[in-house]
Amino acid sequence: MTHSQKLRYSRQLRLPEVGVEGQRRLAEASVLVVGAGGLGTPALHHLAASGVGRLGIVEFDTVDLSNIHRQTLYSSDDVGWPKLEAAVRRLRKINPEVEVIAHAERLDASNADRLVGAYDLVLDGSDTFATRYAVNDASVTTGVPVVYASVDQFSGQASVLGAPGGPCYRCLFPEPPPAGLIPNCEDGGVLGVVPSILGTIQATEALKMLLGVGRPLVGRLLLFDALAMETREIGFAKDPDCPACGASRSTFVPETSDDAAVEVTASEVRSFSDDSFKWLDVREPDERHDGDPEGFHIPLGQLADRVGDLDGAQGRPLVVYCASGVRSAQAARQLRSRGFDARSLRGGVASWNVLDAITDVSP
Repeated sequence: MTHSQKLRYSRQLRLPEVGVEGQRRLAEASVLVVGAGGLGTPALHHLAASGVGRLGIVEFDTVDLSNIHRQTLYSSDDVGWPKLEAAVRRLRKINPEVEVIAHAERLDASNADRLVGAYDLVLDGSDTFATRYAVNDASVTTGVPVVYASVDQFSGQASVLGAPGGPCYRCLFPEPPPAGLIPNCEDGGVLGVVPSILGTIQATEALKMLLGVGRPLVGRLLLFDALAMETREIGFAKDPDCPACGASRSTFVPETSDDAAVEVTASEVRSFSDDSFKWLDVREPDERHDGDPEGFHIPLGQLADRVGDLDGAQGRPLVVYCASGVRSAQAARQLRSRGFDARSLRGGVASWNVLDAITDVSP
């Protein structure tokens, strides 16, 4: 180790569980972080600062002012920039010795094995069930463990999934809930410190796994309640009948989300001529910004009563959008049941805006 490295990691090197050999293990390790948001950014900060040698980031969104209160790698100066570019720029300042690899794409069943299989460990900081199940199923296929966490308002949960002999996410939750049943942070809100707490727990579990020390959260679901400042655990075992990792895994075919049938990607919409479709924004009025796609605006809660307002679509397809794609998928299904040719913009309005903003930030 160089003098600079000894100084940078000096407090960590003093730990008997780490030492020079442990630091070498971290330097040779690789971690993929799915989502550079409320969970991913504090985890990335600590992993980079701790000297994990190669960090991959999967992200496609841009920094919004509403992100700053909980997504700790960004500042107000980053608003409007691709999260990938802002995160990579910040991480290289934190630790220039760490290799940071940018994956400017959305992880799904089509690319999950490729992305997950290229790393030693995955941190799932996603906020959609479709991504969470895609990460899990790729973990089972590739044998790469996942450090999982999720948050909801004042609470959160974390676990280590897909470790050798341990349960996977489908052992705990075999199938995703109906679309829109459980709100994400965009819809339900979250206290800003809660994702940071859970993201830091993820980083802690990742470092323990990479160092081979301590007792990781394998077969244990940690529950955190910020209002009561309490934690508790739920133990769960590998399910022999789990569709993904159980006895029937050889015949398991991951199901695609019901939303897939009503979705359209930003790239696909870019190929449409301007007069061939109409936009429909189903966000609340205070969520709208200058520069968003122009068209109809009917908040999701008012859609059932205001379908008549869409008569001006004149038979053209409707591309429905919201902030993240959750509400727009619900709206698209409602409209299709009423005979409209409606498609939900996958990933929300951010996926549309990011096509213009994204740059190559790979080393």
